[in-house]
Order: sequence, then structure tokens, then C-alpha cells
Amino acid sequence: MEYVQIKSIDDPLFVKMYELLQAVFPEEEVLEFELWREPIQDPHLRICVAVHEGEVVGATEYRYYPDMNVAMTDFTIIGKEGLGVGRFLMKKREEDLMKMAKEHGNELFGMFAEIYDPYRVEEHEFGGIKPMDPYVRREVLSHIGYRKLNFPYVHPSWKNDGEAVSALDFCFLSYKHEGDTLPAHLVVQFLKKYYAVLPNKSDAWYEMIKNLEAKTEVELLPI
Repeated sequence: MEYVQIKSIDDPLFVKMYELLQAVFPEEEVLEFELWREPIQDPHLRICVAVHEGEVVGATEYRYYPDMNVAMTDFTIIGKEGLGVGRFLMKKREEDLMKMAKEHGNELFGMFAEIYDPYRVEEHEFGGIKPMDPYVRREVLSHIGYRKLNFPYVHPSWKNDGEAVSALDFCFLSYKHEGDTLPAHLVVQFLKKYYAVLPNKSDAWYEMIKNLEAKTEVELLPI
């Protein structure tokens, strides 16, 4: 299996990855095809695929923020069972992120991720791919070490229609961080920067940010 970084939406592997993305995730979680053209040029963003016998069998998108020394896993897709795709992507992603942090004189502090709450998304089939089942994914991510940040989380729809998307928890995987809380200002700074690309945000999102700005720390809970 090969780990291949995609650097252009004109790459045939990007088309295959995007089809997998559409098959697995709800419409409001998928950015329009052409809108990927500019972001994919960001040197701190990675879109990588697992290629097995010429086919894309998995994919992951992640990014590193040198100013905050944190990363974000945008998505991980396992497109085929029985190949160890999930562990393969996780290890390759971790190695790459550690390298990026080191290039900036840092040791990676930790990584954010949005994780589905299976009790609120039972109607979605996630492409019928069993490893993508939200119950399975949540348990795997818990084993890896992710914990959820204790506040009601919404994010702007990637359709950029101003709607709020719920049914997810905002989570954090610690690398260099110890303790059961995160500084609230770090969470706010990250969310504002991450979603700056979407100008249309709901009142619920702004209210969530306002409530976070009133806090000093945000509790980390098991998932």
C-alpha cells in the first residue's frame, strides 16, 4: 500500500478521493469540488490517499498550525475492509505531522477532530462501509486517545449556507499536553481560524464562540 499526497484537484487520484468522500459523508460535510483548488496549495495542509493495486482504498486530510502548534484531522476514510487501512493512515499521518512540527522547532502539542455522536446520526449509512460506522469509529478514536471538549458543539455547514451542523463532538488528542482541560482561548483561536474560510455562519455558532470566550478552561471528557 502506498501513501500518496495529492497536490492538485486535477490529479485523477483527487477525483477518486472526492467520490469516496461523497459516498461516505453527508452533503453538508463535503466542500464543493472546485473550492478545493486553492486550499490544496496550502503547505500546511495535506490530502493523502492510501493506494492499493491502483485504487484509492482510503484517504485522510489534516493540517498543521505552526502558530498554535496544533493539528486538525479533517477526515479519515476507510474505503475497503481487511487491509489495515485505518492504522496505515493513522501512522503515516502522525509521522508527517511530527515532521512538520519539528521543521518549525516544535513538538506537536495535540490534534483536534470532529467526531460523530452515533446516537444522533443513526439515519446516515456512511457509504455502507462498516469501519466507517460512527459507533466503530468513535470507539477506535477513544482507544487512540481522543477526548471530547465539554461544550455544546456546532459548526458551519460546508455548503456555506449559514446553517449550523450538530451531531458531532469537538475532540482533542493530546501529545505534549497533560491534564483534563484545555485553555479556552486556544479552542476559540483554533475554531475562528479553521472556519474563517466559511463566511456564512449561524447565530448558534457565534453564540457558542461567545460562551467559550467567557471561559478560562474547557474540560476534556472521555468519549
